[in-house]
Amino acid sequence: MLCSVVVPVFNEEENLKELYGRLKDVLEGMNRQYEVIFVDDGSEDKSLEIIKMLASSDKAVKYRALTRNFGHEASSTAGLDIAKGDVVVLMDADLQDPPELIPQMLKLWQEGNQLVYARRLRRYGENIFRRVSAKFFYRLIALISDSEIPVDTGDFRLMDRAVVNDFLKCREQNRFVRGLTSWVGYKQAALNFERDRRFAGESKYNTFKLLLLMLDVITGFSIKPLRVATALGFLVTVLSMVMVCVIVIQKFFFNLNIQGYALLVTGLFFMGGVQMFFLGIIGEYIGKIYRQVQGRPLYLVKEESF
Repeated sequence: MLCSVVVPVFNEEENLKELYGRLKDVLEGMNRQYEVIFVDDGSEDKSLEIIKMLASSDKAVKYRALTRNFGHEASSTAGLDIAKGDVVVLMDADLQDPPELIPQMLKLWQEGNQLVYARRLRRYGENIFRRVSAKFFYRLIALISDSEIPVDTGDFRLMDRAVVNDFLKCREQNRFVRGLTSWVGYKQAALNFERDRRFAGESKYNTFKLLLLMLDVITGFSIKPLRVATALGFLVTVLSMVMVCVIVIQKFFFNLNIQGYALLVTGLFFMGGVQMFFLGIIGEYIGKIYRQVQGRPLYLVKEESF
C-alpha cells in the first residue's frame, strides 16, 4: 500500500526542514511505502530551493512548482492530481497539523472510513477575534451549504483513492477543497486534536481573505442567498400592497392628511441598499459562471520532479 502526503507550500522556508523531519519519522515508522509531494505555490522566499534540496536527497520526496501564486485550493489540487497513493493525506506546511496524527488517521481508514478529517478542539496561538471569526465562519457555512461540511475542520485529512478520484472530477475554478471532499460522500470519520501554534512564520489567511473565502464557499455550495432574495422581494411586495390599501382607506374613508415623506425617503434608501446588496450576490454567481466558461486551467506548472 502506498501512502501519499500532499503539502501545498507558500513562503514556508522556516518550516520545511522541520516538517520533513517529522514526516519522515512518522511515515517510516508506519512501515509502508510512501511519497511526499510538495507543491510550491509561487513562493517568494527560499521554499522552492529547500524543496529541491530535499527531493535531491530523498527519492520519496517529489515536488511541483507553479508559475505563480494560484492560491491554496489550486495548489492543493495540483498535488492531488499527481498523488498515486492508495490513501492520500493533505496537510499544511506550518506544522499546525501534526504529522504524528497520520497513523491514527490510517487506523480509522483501515476500519472502513474512506475520509478521515482532523477536527480542531482548540486553536493555540490565535487571538480571540480569529477564533471567534473562525467559529462563525464554519457554522455559517454549515447552516447555508446544501451539502454537509463538518465544522471546525481544516484541510488536514486522509482520503481513500476512491474519494480522491471523485474529487478530481470536480474542476470548478472557485474551489473549496474541504467542502468538495465532503460533498463527494463516502463513509467519513473525525479525529479530534488540539491545534498547535505555527512552528514559525505568520498565517497567510488574514480576516479579509477569510471573508472572501466565506463568500466563495457560500456561493459555491448553495443557492440559498438567491432564494432569500426572492423571499425578501415577495415579502416587500406584499407589505407594499398592504401599505397601499391602508393609505387608500385612510385617505378616502377617513379623510386623513397623510404626512409620509420621511417614511417614504427612508424606505427608498432602505430598498436601494437591499437591491444593491442582492445585485452583488447575483453578481458573485454570474462571476463564477464567467470564470468557469473561460475554461482556463486551475494552475500552471513551471517545473516538477516527476
